[in-house]
Amino acid sequence: MSTFMLKKEAVQRKWYVLDAAGKPMGRLAATAASILKGKHKVEYTPHVDCGDFVVIINADKALLTGNKLTQKYYRTHSGYAGGLKETQYKKLMAEKPQLAVKLAVKGMLPKNGIGRHALVRLKVYAGAEHKHQAQKPELWAAE
Repeated sequence: MSTFMLKKEAVQRKWYVLDAAGKPMGRLAATAASILKGKHKVEYTPHVDCGDFVVIINADKALLTGNKLTQKYYRTHSGYAGGLKETQYKKLMAEKPQLAVKLAVKGMLPKNGIGRHALVRLKVYAGAEHKHQAQKPELWAAE
């Protein structure tokens, strides 16, 4: 018996909705990253981008456990001397909760072309409404 290897032309992509309300951000991000990579599928092939689309709603209601709201920082650097910018997650969650969730998922994806293509299929919304009803997304129940 030979091992099945999925071809990129044969990938069937589905849409899933994850509700972040009241869930820890890390567990939500791990679930989203797994769906984006396609690890929930029987025909998962590591070297083929076989993941699905993920829509995360209620990103503003995601939880950070422990003291992460005050002790965790989002850091960016311009590349110039003194160009470090730090934003506390308390402020980030208040102003841009979509960015906080997207960064959490990005950190759990592989650091290669497949991970970068998978991140394009992630859609994050702060509220309960999203604009992807035409794709008929399914609610992800297994958590």
